[in-house]
Amino acid sequence: MDIQVNKILFLAANPKDTVRLRLDEELREIDTGLQLARNRDRFVLEQKWAVRPRDVRRAILNFEPQIVHFSGHGAGNEGLVFEDDAGREKFVNAEGLAGLFELFANQVECVILNACYSQVQAEAIAQHINYVIGMSREIGDKAAIEFAVAFYDAIAAGKPVEFAYKYGCNAIQMTGIPEQLTPILIKKPNLSEIVAQPHLAKEHSSAVNESTLGTNSAATQPVQTTSNEFHITNSSITYLTGSGQINYNEAPKQK
Repeated sequence: MDIQVNKILFLAANPKDTVRLRLDEELREIDTGLQLARNRDRFVLEQKWAVRPRDVRRAILNFEPQIVHFSGHGAGNEGLVFEDDAGREKFVNAEGLAGLFELFANQVECVILNACYSQVQAEAIAQHINYVIGMSREIGDKAAIEFAVAFYDAIAAGKPVEFAYKYGCNAIQMTGIPEQLTPILIKKPNLSEIVAQPHLAKEHSSAVNESTLGTNSAATQPVQTTSNEFHITNSSITYLTGSGQINYNEAPKQK
């Protein structure tokens, strides 16, 4: 029985003129969780650091991931913060990100933006991707890491995206951090009418592979909208992550 692999692409940016984040710890804990998972042979974690816009484009093109995870800073309407050639902050707005993921809508199944104030970008990306997770406000390092680790623990255990999202929010809550409502899940309203994440690798067998992201029956059933869950027509999922905030003179506007 052949087993194909789902690829997770971890993208990180922490420009030298921004607040330092514990991105290396986030990646290490995610990788440890995947290595301990019962389905560890079905996932590969790729990584790119200090990413510039061209690095993001090339990484998605070359690695062909099913999940894209961004970890770094966000600034609401100004955009997500990548790096320029000098290592300083480079803002990429929602329209640019949405246009990129539209080109990979048949490949990328989930995007996580683990970055402060990234709900704006998540809503735009969700026009093309099945599931997108963003942050509605500033999120601290510890909460961002707890969410990401728990999310991937659930995914690697064969759970669907919606369960993994709720599992991640609960992980924040269980640590006593009052930020469990900060992550926002956005999904297609017609997701129950299609085969969710048809391109994720799964075992070649007649049985449904529950470990394949989004193929669990729970992921294809309509769900009730919670206080931190949104629905956008014709959306897809990409996963970008991050935490902390940019060291501005003025605080970024909350979306």
